[in-house]
This record gives sequence, C-alpha cells and structure tokens, in this order.
Amino acid sequence: MDENRTWQRLAAEFLGTAFLVFIGVGSVPAALIINGDAPFTMASLGFISLAFATVVIATVYVFGYISGNHINPAVTIALAVTGKFAWRDVPGYLVAQVLGAVAGSFAIVGSLGPQASEVGLGVASYGDIPVWQAFTAEFLGTFILVFTVFGVIHRKAAPGFAGVVIGLVVFAAIIPIAPATGASINPARTSGPMLVQQFLGGTVHWEQWPVYVLAELAAGVAAGLLFGVISRTRADRAIPTEAPVEEDVRV
Repeated sequence: MDENRTWQRLAAEFLGTAFLVFIGVGSVPAALIINGDAPFTMASLGFISLAFATVVIATVYVFGYISGNHINPAVTIALAVTGKFAWRDVPGYLVAQVLGAVAGSFAIVGSLGPQASEVGLGVASYGDIPVWQAFTAEFLGTFILVFTVFGVIHRKAAPGFAGVVIGLVVFAAIIPIAPATGASINPARTSGPMLVQQFLGGTVHWEQWPVYVLAELAAGVAAGLLFGVISRTRADRAIPTEAPVEEDVRV
C-alpha cells in the first residue's frame, strides 16, 4: 500500500538526474562564463565540486524514498548484479536517467543561453591524455562512489547519513579526477550533455564515449561485488534475498 508505482519511481529517477546535470554539470559552463579569459583555478574546481555534492545530497533526501535515487546507471547495474535491485526494472531506470540527463542539459542552455554550448556545456572529455589514463581515472572515481554507496546502504550502516556521505564522496572524488577527465563518474551524466551538445552543433568527441561508459559500468560492478565480499557475515547468508532492497537504496 505504501509503495510507489513504477511511473512514480521512473519520474523520480528522471527528475533526480535532471537536477544533478542542471546544477552539477551546469556549474561548469557557469564558471567558465564568469571567469571569462581568466584562468581556471582550484577555486573554480572547488565550487563545481560543491555544486555536485550539494545537489546529490538534496536528491538523496528528496527522491531516495521514492526510487532509491540511483541517478547513475553504474549504481543501478551494480545493485542489480549484486541482487539488490530487480533486473526487470533496470531498463526503465537507465532510460529515465539518460532522458533526465538530456533534459538537465537543455535546462542549462535555457538558463545560461547559447554561450553555455559555446564553452562546451560541461561535456566530459579527456584531451590528449592516453586512453588507459582516462579509463583509470573514471574507473577509480566511479569505484569509490559506488563502493561508498554500498557501504551507507548496508544494514549495519549508521542510519540517516547516506545523503551527506555520498555527497561528500562526490565532492572529494571530483578533485583528483576532474583534471584528467572532467570526473563524470556517471554514464548518464556522460551521455546527456554529449547528446545535447551534438544537437546544438557543438564539438563532441564521440570516440571517447565508450571509454567513459565502460570504465564507469565496470567500476560500479567491481565495487558492488568487492563490498559484498568484504562485508558479508554469517548473518547475511541467513537473510533471504528474494526481494530487491530498492527502498533502502539512498543514492
């Protein structure tokens, strides 16, 4: 009786991802527009990281009890692989997340105007660094994020702090990863701005897209499986796993 319907959960994933992209990704062109010809500094990176962290914290508490607030295909796939989310719900979640990222990207342009696209729309790219380095950076950032998610939703985790912890780890992960790849650590966040930038006639390096998505998805699965290995106890083996625990996933 108290469970949300499928369309409500998908709407929450759509909106949560749209909020993430509009505020988080939108902070990138906003910083570039404000800076003008001034160099991009650590202060700019810090405010961008803070924007991502803030919107993640907000969406966890706003949408977590509706859809689990995955807002990241790497999280959704990792939860499904580890039996914490029903595979039948995965396609709908992934579509909702990508569409939300697209909507959030259009909202950036609607707010900042064509100049947002002219400065790159916050599209993640890795410049001239080797592919292996870009893959490693995205893998590490996503791994840390998803591993943290699994930790805070564990049955023995301190209740009530999931949103704050996940937001803080997003803030922290962006700092060392962003200089290499832009720190996407989210396949929906990777794809949405790219699609909209392409639609608007901007430059998009589609050859880099598989590097991001494969690294992010592989990292999510690896993080989920490893956390299960190091956290599982005899009590966990005695707990039935026939039903997904999506109501406990506050990502």
